[in-house]
Amino acid sequence: MPPAEIGIIGGSGLYSMPGLSDVREVKQQTPFGDPSDPYVLGTLEGRKVAFLARHGRGHRILPTELNFRANIYGFKQLGVERIVSVSAVGSLKDEHRPLDFVIPDQFFDRTRHRVDTFFGEGIVAHIAFADPVCPELAHVVEGACKKSGVTGERGGTYLCMEGPQFSTKAESNVYRSWGMDVIGMTNLQEAKLAREAEICYVTVAMVTDYDCWHPHHDSVTVDQVVAVLLKNADNAATVVRNTVSSMPTKRNCKCGAALAHAILTDRTKIPAATREKLKLILDKYLETKTT
Repeated sequence: MPPAEIGIIGGSGLYSMPGLSDVREVKQQTPFGDPSDPYVLGTLEGRKVAFLARHGRGHRILPTELNFRANIYGFKQLGVERIVSVSAVGSLKDEHRPLDFVIPDQFFDRTRHRVDTFFGEGIVAHIAFADPVCPELAHVVEGACKKSGVTGERGGTYLCMEGPQFSTKAESNVYRSWGMDVIGMTNLQEAKLAREAEICYVTVAMVTDYDCWHPHHDSVTVDQVVAVLLKNADNAATVVRNTVSSMPTKRNCKCGAALAHAILTDRTKIPAATREKLKLILDKYLETKTT
């Protein structure tokens, strides 16, 4: 039996997972380098989970510096089939208020310096990504928000910016004119790689404050932002626990077969080194094609 079935990624403010029992830490070695931190394995609501602090404990890693491939591949190595990713965001709409959670169903890419695929080096694969969030998992999170007494708006678009600087007012107003809902710096690459690894993925976007378009943005103090971060982290821990407790045992979505029709490369032309590097996600397809 694999060490974990559900992965939890903690963003700004959520650096550990309260309620875990039988806790142990595991350092994963992946073909793509080291993940952000050791994975914290344990039991939560009767299910085996693996928790990863996205930026490392102590918040040491910039969004652009994150080794997204190692983070997601490490979860795959542990047997994880679903990832709940918690992330602090800014709001681009009046209706998404601080302390609200948004469960986006779309992403928009404004990054420039990131590797966001496992493929290359002799193998080409094109996954379908029209619907980047697992609908089954999003439904479970929506119910968990209601059970937790947290405002959880399902749907909307997460704009992923490069950072580490925040937006200019001109940028923020353009994003609003495009209809974007929230803005963050991390979740799109995770979603892409999770889909390539055939792992279900959902974002729990915790609204910390309004982005700089808002007329009262400059009046918000650091103390106020920190207070919201701490409250959001408490709420997120409750939502995650209720998500895990409500998680179906079996997956009925399409995420687990995302690569079934995605690999274009002639199987006989895939370099041995690349095949070995990606065997964890490729073997179930390549073995059947070469025998």
